[in-house]
Amino acid sequence: MRLLVVCLGNICRSPMAEGVLRARIAASTLAGEVELDSAGTGDWHVGQPPDRRAIVKAAEHGVDITGLRARQLDATDYQRFDWLLCADRANLRDVRARMPQGAHARAALLLDWAAGGGEEEIPDPYTGGSEQFEHVFQLLDHAAEGVIARLRQELAERAR
Repeated sequence: MRLLVVCLGNICRSPMAEGVLRARIAASTLAGEVELDSAGTGDWHVGQPPDRRAIVKAAEHGVDITGLRARQLDATDYQRFDWLLCADRANLRDVRARMPQGAHARAALLLDWAAGGGEEEIPDPYTGGSEQFEHVFQLLDHAAEGVIARLRQELAERAR
């Protein structure tokens, strides 16, 4: 199973999500079964590390995202990944608008796909402070439980 987490610039939400998901999946029975990456719909930060506040917040929770680098969503992602999991509706609209004919990937809101527990979108913490980054981290950490459950179900269905 291959998952791509998508946000706007790929320096806050999606690298935090990639880091949390990597850590939680590695600690689960799904270790080695899932390919993860993240991307942004915009190109402003390509090649840059995650926002320092995202790095700090992830590290406070034992998740290292320092090695990640921002990249922009491209046409090959629609064939390479099974799911493009978007942080918010604007990103989902952009991802769907760019989707080429015959694409393999399906697109959804991350929190909907993961049964996120009430909130539908992951708010962009970029203009906020530590509290906003903590809120986003908590949403993503909770969503990781739903992602793991969903992946187990999807992988079991594929094995049938």
